[in-house]
Amino acid sequence: MGNEAKGFEYKKFATPRIIGGIAIVVIVLWALSIIFRTSEGPTFRDRAAGHDAPAVRTLPESGAAGPATRSGHGSADGHTDEGSQGATTRAMTTSHGDDRTKPEGAAPGHGAPAREETAQTHASAAGEGTAARQTAGRHAAPAGPRDGAPASPSTDPAHGSTAGTGTTAHQTADSHARPADTAAATHESASAGQAHPQSDAGGSHGQPIAQHGAASHPSAAPPVHKPMPKGVAFVEATIQPLRFELEERWWGWRPNDLVDITDNINRFQLGVLEVTRRTAVALGERITRHGTTDAFDENLENAMNWFMVKATSYWFPSAESKYRDGLEELEIYLEKLKAGEATFYTRTDNLIPLLASLEDLLGSCDENLVKQFNEDGTPVSFFAVDNYFYYTQGVASAMVSILEAVHHDFLLTLESRNGTELLHHAIESCQWAAQLDPWIVLDRNLSSVFANHRANMAAPISHARFYIGQLIKTLST
Repeated sequence: MGNEAKGFEYKKFATPRIIGGIAIVVIVLWALSIIFRTSEGPTFRDRAAGHDAPAVRTLPESGAAGPATRSGHGSADGHTDEGSQGATTRAMTTSHGDDRTKPEGAAPGHGAPAREETAQTHASAAGEGTAARQTAGRHAAPAGPRDGAPASPSTDPAHGSTAGTGTTAHQTADSHARPADTAAATHESASAGQAHPQSDAGGSHGQPIAQHGAASHPSAAPPVHKPMPKGVAFVEATIQPLRFELEERWWGWRPNDLVDITDNINRFQLGVLEVTRRTAVALGERITRHGTTDAFDENLENAMNWFMVKATSYWFPSAESKYRDGLEELEIYLEKLKAGEATFYTRTDNLIPLLASLEDLLGSCDENLVKQFNEDGTPVSFFAVDNYFYYTQGVASAMVSILEAVHHDFLLTLESRNGTELLHHAIESCQWAAQLDPWIVLDRNLSSVFANHRANMAAPISHARFYIGQLIKTLST
């Protein structure tokens, strides 16, 4: 029984592996057969059907009446007919011919056999002096003229020869052309009217037409990019900071959370919200109105109302839902602005109120960063220090986007008053403040070896406030 059990276990172990090995071998052999089958050239049956007929390459022959075509085996396939005005050549190929042809009596170095990958000739007769246009493959050489055309050597760019009077041969590269019989392709192209006739107005013959690419694919005109209306960048910059805090920030909006465990992010979001509020008010009350008699834009008025909802409101209404509604109202106004159905004025009297509001906000932040005592005389608590720090950093982060949009949309106004450099310094100062990232916010003595991060934040904020104040004075004069 022990031996039988062992034999049964061996069969149970070996049988699926043997079958699996045989299946793998069969699959590998089948895959190899497909690979080798696809790598083979056209079969004899395809050649007999004329699907792989070799193309003919003819080169101009100096000192002869017309170029003669000779196959690689030495059998002549070209036929020469003498006309009243000169000798013409028509190259024809047979299903048993070779891919290599060269003109008889050509000079050394000009008759080397060339491998033709794809060739297709398009020609049509349009009366006396009509040119033959030939489309060759990637490596095709200029072909000879058609029957009945005046004899003249065709142009060969590689040797600098020029075309004779009355006939011009155009060669264009077509790397995707399918192999086809030359004579059949010529007849089919002429009957379908795909050839490009040359202009013979005024009795002139053989005027060349510059062609770049295939005849059936005309060059497309470059796309015309319509410039965006003024104000699009400004509205997008107003939407983006608060949208990031609502949608892309992990855990979303946090100031109204029941469990407040991330007070630093909470304060940062409050700073972003304050900049968004002031920008939305300036946009609705000033920038989009021509004067005090203009009506408010309905969407901007709704956005101002939704942004004024208390940031810590958890329910009835929820702060997040109302802020999203405000952003949707701004997006509706943005679409109207793109469609030319809304107004946006870039005058100095519209820009100055916005800058003044931002300057006031920076002044408040600056005071909280440098003060040592509260209004009631108590010292600033250690737990309030980081709140001031991150609130100011949120203000600076959102203000960078707004000031950059001001530079984009109000550029002409700023340049006319030489205020571009002042705005640039204000943006740099806000960027400096937004990049501060201490592990823990310290508030040590200014003479201590330890950092005072409130003072470190106050320095760029003071610079930004100063430059915005100077910009307001410059725009006011």
